[in-house]
Amino acid sequence: MNAPTPPSNLDATGASPVMAQFFEAKARQPDALVFFRMGDFYELFFNDAAKAAAALGIALTARGAHAGEPIPMCGVPVHAAEAYLAKLIRAGFKVAVCEQMEDPSEARKRGSKSIVRRDVVRIVTPGTLTEDGLLDARGANRLAAIAIRAGQAAVASVELSTGEVEVVVTTKDGIAAVLAALQPSETLVPDRLFAETDLAQALKGVGGLIQPMAGALSEPAAAEARLKRLYGVGTLDGFGALTGAEVSALGLIAAHLETTQAGRLPALTAPRRGAEADAMAIDPATRTSLEIDRSQNGSREGSLLAAIDRTVSSAGARLLAARLNRPLLDPARIDARLDAVAWMLARRDLRRKLRETLRGAGDIARALSRLALGRGGPRDLGCLRDGFAAGGALASLIAGDRDPLDGAPEEIAGAVAALAHDRQPDLALLVQTFTTGLGPDLPAQARDGGFVGAGIREELDQARLLRDDSRRVILALEQRLQTETNLPLKVRHNAVLGYFVEISAAKAEPLLTAPWNATFIHRQTLANQTRFTTVELAELDARIAQAAERVLAIEIETFEAWRGLAVSHAAQVQAAAEALARLDVAAALAEWAEDVRAVRPDIDKSLAFDAEAARHPVVEAATAREGKPFTPNDCRLDGVGASAARLAIVTGPNMAGKSTFLRQNALLAILAQAGSYVPAKRLKLGVVDRLFSRVGAADDLSRGRSTFMAEMVETAAILTQATPRSFVILDEIGRGTATYDGLAIAWACAEALHDTNRCRALFATHYHELARLEGRLAHVTNLSMRAKEWNGDLVFLHEAGPGPADRSYGVQVAKLAGVPPAVVARAREVLDRLETETVSAAHLDDLPLFAATAPLASGVAEPSAVEAALGDLDLDGMSPREAMDALYRLKGLMG
Repeated sequence: MNAPTPPSNLDATGASPVMAQFFEAKARQPDALVFFRMGDFYELFFNDAAKAAAALGIALTARGAHAGEPIPMCGVPVHAAEAYLAKLIRAGFKVAVCEQMEDPSEARKRGSKSIVRRDVVRIVTPGTLTEDGLLDARGANRLAAIAIRAGQAAVASVELSTGEVEVVVTTKDGIAAVLAALQPSETLVPDRLFAETDLAQALKGVGGLIQPMAGALSEPAAAEARLKRLYGVGTLDGFGALTGAEVSALGLIAAHLETTQAGRLPALTAPRRGAEADAMAIDPATRTSLEIDRSQNGSREGSLLAAIDRTVSSAGARLLAARLNRPLLDPARIDARLDAVAWMLARRDLRRKLRETLRGAGDIARALSRLALGRGGPRDLGCLRDGFAAGGALASLIAGDRDPLDGAPEEIAGAVAALAHDRQPDLALLVQTFTTGLGPDLPAQARDGGFVGAGIREELDQARLLRDDSRRVILALEQRLQTETNLPLKVRHNAVLGYFVEISAAKAEPLLTAPWNATFIHRQTLANQTRFTTVELAELDARIAQAAERVLAIEIETFEAWRGLAVSHAAQVQAAAEALARLDVAAALAEWAEDVRAVRPDIDKSLAFDAEAARHPVVEAATAREGKPFTPNDCRLDGVGASAARLAIVTGPNMAGKSTFLRQNALLAILAQAGSYVPAKRLKLGVVDRLFSRVGAADDLSRGRSTFMAEMVETAAILTQATPRSFVILDEIGRGTATYDGLAIAWACAEALHDTNRCRALFATHYHELARLEGRLAHVTNLSMRAKEWNGDLVFLHEAGPGPADRSYGVQVAKLAGVPPAVVARAREVLDRLETETVSAAHLDDLPLFAATAPLASGVAEPSAVEAALGDLDLDGMSPREAMDALYRLKGLMG
């Protein structure tokens, strides 16, 4: 059948009562798809149906009519709704879930034409997901917000699935780097900020959904009021002296949560405050280049995170990713993390037991969040039970170590204190309640019942007995009545009377007279039988009839009490979750360090970078899988220039390993400052405040940028933002344009890094002329990646040694790449001719490439001989040698 055409606008006039409910829900959430609950399905109507049907690949049909036209409709079953929701969220939609708020039987009590009450209970957006089926268990799912007040910027974020909240103070230019570290799924931005072109462009590179918000929501007074409501406090003083920008950013998040969670308060930690100066700044381009947690094709495989991740829990995996994305700047805090790794590394047997126990800990932070938001079930309570059981076991294992506990590093000891619930009486009560109260088989939802253990509530046990064994209960009552009356009565049942006492008419007389007539109430007399009831039997009849409903009601009541108990201990549960994650990360990094023979870095506040026999963790893992060795290399830099150069010019053939060499040293800095051991024989590192990488070629067509333009934009960012404490890696700056243009740009950039930024830098290039900078600038050295020709073939040694390379071996690399032999032969012929031409040698030392341009004289003058000769030169068609020869001729004309 042909799908109906959705109307362009919605008018509720003349709508049926049910459709009127839909129109009301849609009016409240006009930019969301409305999942409208009707029995066992969520139905979508009108334009929502057309959009959802196209995105989900399901049929678009029609139901009834409105305004004389068929109503477009599609639907998804409730039991499978999560999978459909995930698909819609990934497609960029928001979804408003409109639930039935009562049982249809309750509606019928109000009259035969009454309809079930419905209301929007939640708005599902990318940054507010909490269900396991909608989340990556090993990845964070953050909602972020930005605000700018009085020249100060702040970025706030919440991980709703775990309750973690933080806010970072930064500058307007630093917003992109902070967001790149957080990698939010959704970012809230006051609409007025889109007028700032630079910021709007930066937001495009962040990823995730950019959600415009009314500017009024970020006004400090309104934001403060919402923040107080969110945390249920009367003042924000307990969170520290929050700035106006911080309050505004947090207030945007509070406003969004109020709307999307329909008034339910999540269990959130107090905002963890930070500043841009607390973590290494890594801009989006550098993150992409270094493939920290995602490879350049967008997958986890091939990234630094995938190479080193040995965590056994979801929370541990998320914490490890967070540490890699935001390496620390404080050597003391870095050393505290390294102490924990060293402690784990020294205890292989204990580490194995700890990791085995951690596997059963579950994700208690996400379980708590679902419980707080009313989306959790008995399995989430079971997750808390199992998590605390694992935590107690971990605390006992560590306490039983051969060394005294007070000898454990601070990070280990702090985790043990958070997990030792036996030392926290109120927490011990919670753990005991769940341990004894929950049954062995836990359903996903409380409405499924069967999760409260026997012996917990007497009335529940009695209701279950009635529900499951009513025949035995009736028989027991019958035997008791026979014993008490000494009469052969029976308890029977029919659809009219329900349960009743029956006795032969001949023997019924004692029950009709005192004292038994006070207990037995006459109901019916037949030819041969007399029937009675008792108050107890009537009550039992009612209880049996309602037993199943009663069992479920008691279990749901018990669940709500336990849910409230868990939420009331939210801070302790979150502390325990963080402790479990810290132990997992420390043990995992120790496991990885042992596997790859990594060493502890020496971190201080100097400007040194001294790596001995360093290796690229990702490339080494890949070569190991192929059974091949990885060639380690040294790298020594010193920002002061005392013990080594601050700038190294790296030359060598393509495919010789220049890019790998550059990246591996940048990754060493990330690993070390994240608190990890590093794959090297030794590393001394002065903390890096900003890391920049310009490696690899890519255009940016969405912004109208060519490859060369994209390279220049990133280079400009480096030259304007790098400080003496920064670490910069640059690869082949200046390619993609004319030879002289590229050489001039590369030369000028190298000089700027050395003289102006004064940062530690590795500068890879095929402009071998740059090797002359070693003699011109005070703190420059040359490195080259070694290669040898053997029997006409090129052999890469992948070794970085002192001195410049003599050539780039481009023709040999083209041969290795499979360029047709005829083309390779012709290229070799042309190269030989160019290299053997008798032209004057170029003396770059004498070139005025970087001298200031003299001001032009006023008036018009006849061109000089030099100017006339310049006008005749075909600059784009000249080889470097021809250009140098021309320069000497021009110099002669100036004679």
